[in-house]
Amino acid sequence: MNSKKVEEFKEYLTKIENLNNTIALVDWDMRICMPKGSIDSRGNMLAYLSGEDYKMRTSERMRSFIESLKNEKDLDEVTSSSIENCEKEYNRTKKIPANRYTEYVKLASKSSSAWEEAKEKSDFSIFQPYLEKMVEFQKEFINYWGYEDNRYDTLLDFYEPGLKVKDLDITFNKLKKAIISILDKIRNSGVSPRYDFLQRYFSKEEQEEFDMMLLREMEFNFNIGRMDESIHPFTTSFGNKDVRITTNYHKNEFVSAMFSCLHEGGHALYEQDIPDELSGTLLNTGASMAVHESQSRFYENIIGRSKSFWKYFFPKLKAKFKQFEDVSFDEFYSAVNRVEPSLIRTESDELTYSLHIIIRYEIEKKLINGEIEVKDLPRIWNQKYKEYLGVEPRNDAEGVLQDMHWSDGSFGYFPSYALGNLYGAQFFDKMVKDIPDLYGRIERGDIGIIHSWLKDNVHKYGAVYKPNELIKKVTGENLNAEYFINYLYRKYSDIYKFEI
Repeated sequence: MNSKKVEEFKEYLTKIENLNNTIALVDWDMRICMPKGSIDSRGNMLAYLSGEDYKMRTSERMRSFIESLKNEKDLDEVTSSSIENCEKEYNRTKKIPANRYTEYVKLASKSSSAWEEAKEKSDFSIFQPYLEKMVEFQKEFINYWGYEDNRYDTLLDFYEPGLKVKDLDITFNKLKKAIISILDKIRNSGVSPRYDFLQRYFSKEEQEEFDMMLLREMEFNFNIGRMDESIHPFTTSFGNKDVRITTNYHKNEFVSAMFSCLHEGGHALYEQDIPDELSGTLLNTGASMAVHESQSRFYENIIGRSKSFWKYFFPKLKAKFKQFEDVSFDEFYSAVNRVEPSLIRTESDELTYSLHIIIRYEIEKKLINGEIEVKDLPRIWNQKYKEYLGVEPRNDAEGVLQDMHWSDGSFGYFPSYALGNLYGAQFFDKMVKDIPDLYGRIERGDIGIIHSWLKDNVHKYGAVYKPNELIKKVTGENLNAEYFINYLYRKYSDIYKFEI
């Protein structure tokens, strides 16, 4: 093995990581505290930095590293995976002309700003011309990259390597069928949990104190992390020593910020747990977006909405908020797990959430394959919501403009959210088998045992393994939707008193 070449390769990748972290920091500042009038100059800054990143990933030096190391024998697993990923990205990135890539980055920053204005004014027409250009860029790039069966496969591969539309259709159809079946049973159950107490007035300061406590109990490390506010909650990382999350407080919707903190905290723990040894490999992040979402939705729902979790935290909740003086444990537990089809994805209940994702998935597929046009999105969006969930948006803000993902070109990302539910349930099934009396330990406040298991079984690998390899390594089998489906049946049959 050419040890000197490997070391030079890692030093080169470290430079790329430093550049990526700088880009992420500039982007974080743009979303959190940049003056609105600075959008054009910030766009130019990001375009320049992204152009430099492009040059490094497609340079002759990168090609030389790949060519000289990819056939080396006796390489360790991490280095082999790093080279494989770099070669894949090199070939993919090299196909995009540099000037087109920098133009795309410039457009993305303006598009994100236009989306914010459009959402604030609930006017899709403000965002439409930018989105049309973003979609055209996606189609153009797909033509450079190439595809086999479905154009959308190329975009899926960015977020979930190896996933194909033909396979995802099968998984999502199975999931959709199960959710609709459970939803029908709930509608016919006659059970209607009380939830008015969640809509009482809660000051931002009260919520922030409680949510920060939850994050500490999860073992989010504030020494190398922080929490801020943004329109749309998100997590970003500048390496494992600086991981930041955001939330958004609503004074008459207590659970919104709380569950978004649990969600983003799950993402953040993953990033904080990436071992230092993966620095300089470009593998110092999650295995895929779906595996990343498995961590966030796991903490938000499977743990954060469980009886065991609230048997420990409910007394703390009542001690903190007088608003819950007249609320019993069973009422609170049922309320935070209440099912009611709604318009907003981020505020939806755990059961119907995946239907929101399936709607976006179906729209994206058609948009990228040229079967529908951007101008028709508000109408198509509203029709699907009425058909799938029985609700219809009253305006663009609560409809097609509710997500920021399309504004920055994140097509192919949405399926990760629903797939994350599936990964999370399968990981949890293995966790229950591995940890004696897990439910009892959670009830007694040993939340750290969850973090320890995830760190040892999932987080420590970063992106060394592909998602299909990781799930098999951890659980002994391929991704299986039945774990999540069975979890949903058990949970909601208990709350809504129906037979499985």
